[in-house]
Amino acid sequence: MVSVAKVAVACAVLSTPYWLPNRVVALRGKVFARVNGDSAMTFPNDLVGADRFEEIYSHPAANGRSRGAGLSDLFWYWLSPGPEVHQEHLEAGPRYDDVARCTLRILSGPSAELSAAAARRTASVLDELVAGRAALVRLRDLMMPVWAEFLYGLVFREPCPPEARRLIVGHARDVVTSLKCTGPRHLARRARLTRYLERRVRAGEVAHELPSSLTLQERVHYLQGTFFNTGVVQMSEAMAHVLLALARHHDVQERVAADPDDDRYLGHVLDETFRMYPLFGIAHRITTADIEVDERTTLPSGSVLCFSYPDYHATGYADPEVFDPSRWERMSARAAHHIPFGVAANRPCPAWRLSPLVMRAAVREVLARFTLDSTVSHTRSIPHAAPCLLVRRDDPLPAHHVLLVRGFLRARDRWEDLWRSLLQLGLGTWMVLDARRARLAGTYFDAQDAEPPQVCPAHPTRRA
Repeated sequence: MVSVAKVAVACAVLSTPYWLPNRVVALRGKVFARVNGDSAMTFPNDLVGADRFEEIYSHPAANGRSRGAGLSDLFWYWLSPGPEVHQEHLEAGPRYDDVARCTLRILSGPSAELSAAAARRTASVLDELVAGRAALVRLRDLMMPVWAEFLYGLVFREPCPPEARRLIVGHARDVVTSLKCTGPRHLARRARLTRYLERRVRAGEVAHELPSSLTLQERVHYLQGTFFNTGVVQMSEAMAHVLLALARHHDVQERVAADPDDDRYLGHVLDETFRMYPLFGIAHRITTADIEVDERTTLPSGSVLCFSYPDYHATGYADPEVFDPSRWERMSARAAHHIPFGVAANRPCPAWRLSPLVMRAAVREVLARFTLDSTVSHTRSIPHAAPCLLVRRDDPLPAHHVLLVRGFLRARDRWEDLWRSLLQLGLGTWMVLDARRARLAGTYFDAQDAEPPQVCPAHPTRRA
């Protein structure tokens, strides 16, 4: 007769995919907070509620980016090489303004041309990578070649050669897996892309005038970090979220597919996706002067402020946990607690205009070819890269085949989540410790403080 203890052990083992991952995530958060050592304040909170979130975020004194925060060492660790010239990490001032202007120039263009380019890249990659009647894919991985080619085209104004696409995609996947703590950073992949871009910059093959305030090596790192690191990763993540939401909500998917030219409704789908699954989890800023919250409370200069997008986006809505694009028919994104690209007064995402435009074009290309189906979990971080079944619209699978695939995806997702959470705990802890040891941000600012930058006599605005 089977003992009660054995039954209890068996139940505990079989149920681990349902309870252990959440416990590990909570433990990982505690490890990150303890190892980082920052006494950061996360908003919204009891002191600064959602009604004042954007006010504090937009405050002129909340403009420090990296100097003085232990958290910066971790982000520089993930986003190096050249993290000191990654646009996200430059301190406010003339150098940041110079780089930001260049980024906006590269990302600009007529809407029709940008949409057409995104549609061409999407169609080309889909036709290349998804052959046959149906395919199981990871949506983030599927979308990376699309945005590698698209952003390469913006920077170099020419078609992306296979070598460049391979280097960009390999580097971007390495970045995102380390950010998700599902894999370590591989310095060789990072360096190969750096060498390729350096050859192109030295040869004068970039189709834009790059920031004059940067040295040649810094220009290489700027291109790699801004466009072929953050740009490719964020666009691929954003598309994975939208397509996974469509795969899980067939009524929304079919409405978009039935009327692909309805920009308004597709815009609502993007707004709702960005609300529920914002690309930025936390935006951290360091105060460069005191900020008076009220007559009793002041945030002192040097404070680390962490602005939580998911927490803010969950306030001010009826049923915030429900994916409901139709809510935007009754409310304005501008008036809602909705800042998917940040706030205009404090370093907004430079792709705030470009991203929705080209994503709509890419979604149309995907839905013109495939129906999407998935039963996997949908979280903001999507560490599983969004598994999904794609089926040709003109050659559908039998219903029972789809049900079998859905069951397989659901079961695999549960068990993958189990081992992945343990991997994330181990790798995440190791990377936080290694970033703290390396002190990339701290070392950079220490050197700046110890030795004032030299100036090239021939170029007063350029550092030697």
